[in-house]
Amino acid sequence: MTPAEDEGPTGVHCRLDELLVERGMTLTRLSEIVGVSVVNLSVLKNDRAKAIRYSTLAAICRALDCEIGDLLVRTDP
Repeated sequence: MTPAEDEGPTGVHCRLDELLVERGMTLTRLSEIVGVSVVNLSVLKNDRAKAIRYSTLAAICRALDCEIGDLLVRTDP
């Protein structure tokens, strides 16, 4: 089975929820700024995303004034 077909944990955690709290921003507001649906951001926030476009990742980081490493962290050893 290739990694793309694996349905198990990815070993990556999205810290979107924590960053939103730190910045006093709602998921709805981030959605408006970034141009990504609340549903898709929620999937990312809850670690259910299988992929993310670089352009989306860059837009989220711009909106939250953070680096990619602040948003996505490894959870596997």
